[in-house]
Amino acid sequence: MGIVPLEQALQLASDVDLDLVEVAPMARPPVCKLMDYGKFKYEAALKAREARRNQQQTVIKEMKLRPKIDIHDYETKKGHVVRFLKAGDKVKVTIMFRGREQSRPELGFRLLRKLAEEITEQGFVESAPKQDGRNMIMVIAPHRAVKAAAIKSGSEDETDELGVDVPVETETPAVDATPAE
Repeated sequence: MGIVPLEQALQLASDVDLDLVEVAPMARPPVCKLMDYGKFKYEAALKAREARRNQQQTVIKEMKLRPKIDIHDYETKKGHVVRFLKAGDKVKVTIMFRGREQSRPELGFRLLRKLAEEITEQGFVESAPKQDGRNMIMVIAPHRAVKAAAIKSGSEDETDELGVDVPVETETPAVDATPAE
């Protein structure tokens, strides 16, 4: 429309029953737009609500261990960690030291390293083991593919005739491997 005096712009806005909205106040001359401001605010609120709905919340589960854990207890706790990672959640593994155990942090470090090696298919160590007072902490995060599969399986599972969940398989597109010349 070009550069228009303020009075004329206000008159144009009132003639077409719209609002005169300043979109770039720092520009020389300031830039204004004719629009229905109420409708603009409503659509912006809808977009913000949709963006919040599509956000993925990061959940951190915690698993507490002791340095002198029995092998069966360790396997149970490891199973919980694997289940959390398959669900797409991060896991904070804490080893609690008491009394004389505090003088042997290498026991906790070995236990955390063993756990990390055994769950490499489900996740990776996001933060290495570090001593924090009486506790040693390590954070394990799921691989991106595992997390994506966990999100996808929550929406695309079907049940068979026995009522058992069966994941839906999707076709992968064929890739042309010929080099471009």
